[in-house]
Amino acid sequence: MPEGDTVWRQARQLDQALAGKVLTRCDIRVPAFATVDFTGSIVDGVDSRGKHLLIRVAGQLIHSHLKMEGSWHIYPVGPAPKWRRPAFTARCILGTVDVTAVGFSLGLLEVLPQDRELDAFGYLGPDLLGPDWDAAEALHRISAEPRRAVGLALLDQRNLAGIGNVFRCELCFLAGVHPALPISEVAALPKLIEQSKRLLEANKNRSSRSTTGGPARGDAAVWVYGRESRPCKRCGTLIRHSTLPDPQFPAQRARDIYYCPRCQPPP
Repeated sequence: MPEGDTVWRQARQLDQALAGKVLTRCDIRVPAFATVDFTGSIVDGVDSRGKHLLIRVAGQLIHSHLKMEGSWHIYPVGPAPKWRRPAFTARCILGTVDVTAVGFSLGLLEVLPQDRELDAFGYLGPDLLGPDWDAAEALHRISAEPRRAVGLALLDQRNLAGIGNVFRCELCFLAGVHPALPISEVAALPKLIEQSKRLLEANKNRSSRSTTGGPARGDAAVWVYGRESRPCKRCGTLIRHSTLPDPQFPAQRARDIYYCPRCQPPP
């Protein structure tokens, strides 16, 4: 599941492949931007902001968000390599003389002037993997709603940018708090924010995520996420699964939560 670590890594890979290179192909497969063509332009660079990926070219910004299923792949130029995803899911294709970068199943794809980039992500809180990371500001934003569930506050990109559902569940376990516990009852909130930063930093250069410090694969890679009815690695109690709706966004589907009822007693 793409989260801040995945987007940070893909932005760095795209930057290494595209920055300073002339585009020999530009195919944006979104009706509103299908006529946009940056062929012949030089890519200025690629970076990330939370879970947003930003490609800067010709004074414009190709802004994408991976959502649940999106991914950017890079293929070498040569005998046509087989794409690792179906061609009909390709939403953006950018080519140079050396590589072809393909964005598949992008949840959001738009083109806008670089001077309007705050329209895309100006609402975001401090970026856990960005140069502007500010733990004090993140704490201030989360603390502003003391009755909100900690699991909802962590997932809210307006508080701190980069945490998705996997990290949300894992961080709550590591802090020993149930995701539905109100912020006002989280005894060590600054430590939880510090842990968020450490966990994303530890994973940003890994191709497979691990929150346990163990091998980055399968059951060994996580404490609770996706481990419903399996024993807790700390106390042996069976992990439970539920959902946590967000009253601030009632139209959104309630997200899954996984927790140990003994290590993380429900409020």
